[in-house]
Amino acid sequence: MAEADVETEQDKDGDVGGGGESTFTVIVAAVANLGIALAKAVAGVISGSSAMLSEAAHSVADTITEVLLLTALKRSEKPADEEHPLGYGPERYIWAMLAAVATFVGGAVFSLYDGIHTLVAGEELGDPLVSYIVLALAFVLEGYSLRTGVRQARGEADRFGASVKLYLRHTPDTAVKAVVMEDSAALVGLVLAAGGLLGGQLTGSGVWDGAASLCIGVLLLYVAWVLGRSNAQLLIGRPLPRPMRERIRDELLDVPHVEAVLELITLVQGPREALVAAKVDFRDVSTAAEIEWACEQAEARLREAFPAVSRVYLDPTPGYAQRRAEGLNPWP
Repeated sequence: MAEADVETEQDKDGDVGGGGESTFTVIVAAVANLGIALAKAVAGVISGSSAMLSEAAHSVADTITEVLLLTALKRSEKPADEEHPLGYGPERYIWAMLAAVATFVGGAVFSLYDGIHTLVAGEELGDPLVSYIVLALAFVLEGYSLRTGVRQARGEADRFGASVKLYLRHTPDTAVKAVVMEDSAALVGLVLAAGGLLGGQLTGSGVWDGAASLCIGVLLLYVAWVLGRSNAQLLIGRPLPRPMRERIRDELLDVPHVEAVLELITLVQGPREALVAAKVDFRDVSTAAEIEWACEQAEARLREAFPAVSRVYLDPTPGYAQRRAEGLNPWP
């Protein structure tokens, strides 16, 4: 399914993503990661495996990430006030960006360092039995956490008629996106750690374990980069999908007394929050009262058609012909 198809489906209910289950999804992931981190650290010390220690760092980073995501969810729900008239929605992406940094610093950097150190200095492997048991338990817990995140993502994707992959790629609900990506990376990391342990056990060489640690580090680098880029785009300012913008323009043009929409700006402020601003050319014969009521009607139509649109600002602006007649720049 093409990207435009997803965006068109999103237009059907005017939503831009998100879900009320985000907090539960993040809490499940945080609890699972905290317990897994402790178990991996103990197993890593007992077995002397750098891959297990890298996985412990991975889980610690994931736990910190979930705490930051919970902070993002709670703080972004604060209502607008005098100091923040547009609300706190974008604060979600600041904390989510910090979560991506935590994944990079706490997981990727440690794993890469530990892998390089193991390859250079070597390591003495202990009994891997405890590590295998911890990896198996961690796989079950991470799998449950991933199942929770995917279930929410699938429910949201079904509402838009999109695949889960395409929904996760474009959704502004970065909390769910982070949980799904990190838990997926965690499962892959567990397989890599098990492979490193098995390779070291069969060959007696720590090279396998060091290589597994390096692979885990590269995997976490990728996750941190994807999440960081997504949050950066939303912090800079991402518009609503193109088909949705076209429908907003059509809705405005259907309002009585509106001649043209000269400029349209949309901005995603949160998973279920968006702003619309437009320069509108009204009929020259319209009275001030008619223009005022036309603005009210336009806002009502947009809010009804697109529940995600929480703020509408319309600027009455002279049209191209009128501006040329007055000797002004025809482009407002």
